[in-house]
Amino acid sequence: MSRKLLRKSVPGIVDVARQAKVSPATVSRFFNQPDIVSYDARKRIEAAVQALGYVPNATARSLNRGATGTIGLIVPTLDNAIFAELTQAFSTALSRNVRTMLMAAHGYDLAREAVLVESLIEHRVDALALVGIKHEDATFELVNRRGVPAILVWNFRQRQLLPCVGVDNREVGRLATEHLLDLGHRDILFLFAEPRMNDRAADRRMGALTAMSERGVKVPAERRIVCPYDVDAAKAIAVEALKARNRPTAIFSGNDVIALGVLFAAISLNIKIPQELSIIGIGDFRGSAAVEPGLTTVRIPSRRIGQRAAEILVEMIEWPSSNALYEERFDAELVERGSTGPV
Repeated sequence: MSRKLLRKSVPGIVDVARQAKVSPATVSRFFNQPDIVSYDARKRIEAAVQALGYVPNATARSLNRGATGTIGLIVPTLDNAIFAELTQAFSTALSRNVRTMLMAAHGYDLAREAVLVESLIEHRVDALALVGIKHEDATFELVNRRGVPAILVWNFRQRQLLPCVGVDNREVGRLATEHLLDLGHRDILFLFAEPRMNDRAADRRMGALTAMSERGVKVPAERRIVCPYDVDAAKAIAVEALKARNRPTAIFSGNDVIALGVLFAAISLNIKIPQELSIIGIGDFRGSAAVEPGLTTVRIPSRRIGQRAAEILVEMIEWPSSNALYEERFDAELVERGSTGPV
């Protein structure tokens, strides 16, 4: 799918970057975070700005484009902390560029998301950020037809229909599973969200089960349970599993919200963690380190993803080009705390 946009006659950020022999991202940082730009680069950018007559004022640029200064962000849910840090970083980065965020949530309903995309475009947002890589064909077609700059965030795969910034959730699932396997666990219960409308959960599940298979460990159907991102629901599911005679030695939770529910379930049953049960989550949300024991998890750099997504959209608005390629993969990190241990 291609999207053709005409280059404006007024000098843009890419013109400054080309003349200063730096990247457009460096020029963007020069205006928003000059302290992190080297002295030599700053001097070259200043000279290029003066020579080209570039106007770094967002209001003036908006008038030239007929833009509104708003950028839309559509997330699956606002019910818990999953996307809180991403959203905050995204909003903060936009504010530094004198732009505001218009936000909506689709409740893990991609058909509903397509309706929201149309609504935000009708409200004349300058650009859109969509969580995940799986969306309705109607969503991609609408964005393409209306020529709205858009980006996919949170999950990452190469060669998507739109620019993409996030983590490879298959590697996230693998990383967490290999940690449990390295501790000697073989009887692991996997609690993942419904994957049909959630490509992040689907990829984590795929990565986890692939890691098990590569170690020669089979995962029976009863050890793969769909669990919503809800502490109470996760606790109820975990209590039932932990009361069974053949309870698992470890539980891999699809994110930290589920993991907290599992932790509370184990505590309610007087199961010692990690001596009798290991628990791992994904996300490293605020509070994951504060519980007792601290939650072992895979940290997703949500703030960096949110900030970079906003910066890329600003660059796409200021420098519309069909040749621009934005693919940025961030690394996830295993954070070992007290909730996992050897068998």
